[in-house]
Amino acid sequence: MRAVIQRVSKASVTVDENLVSSIKKGALILLGIENTDSHEDVEWLSKKITNLRIFPDDEGVMNRSLLETKGEALVVSQFTLHAQTKKGNRPSYIKAAGPDKAIPLYEAFCGNLSAQLGKEVGRGIFGADMKVELLNDGPVTIIIDTKNKA
Repeated sequence: MRAVIQRVSKASVTVDENLVSSIKKGALILLGIENTDSHEDVEWLSKKITNLRIFPDDEGVMNRSLLETKGEALVVSQFTLHAQTKKGNRPSYIKAAGPDKAIPLYEAFCGNLSAQLGKEVGRGIFGADMKVELLNDGPVTIIIDTKNKA
């Protein structure tokens, strides 16, 4: 499971010109699910993101988490995070999980994150052609892959 976490002042997802979800200060999480991912990855990653200290404290040092700042979260599924680009110019998505596996893990991740934050998280629509808009704060962008826990 791979996530790109962006600290944002605001973010939103639109599908067919309809606003699906929006947040204010918090984190936009682009989530890619791989064929080999499991509920163990869901639990580890949601806990890691909830406690990731990427928000400034009173001295301006990145020392507070999403949980501590009571920030919001928006989770958008993005299979392209597992693109392989070693051969040729067309990315291969062979490692990305198909909908049968990815949707339940995406839903579980959103549920875990919501429970840990004590509030609902915003969501995109799995498999839809989404327009994601954000105002990056910092910018702060962190990439986490559950295959690299050590």
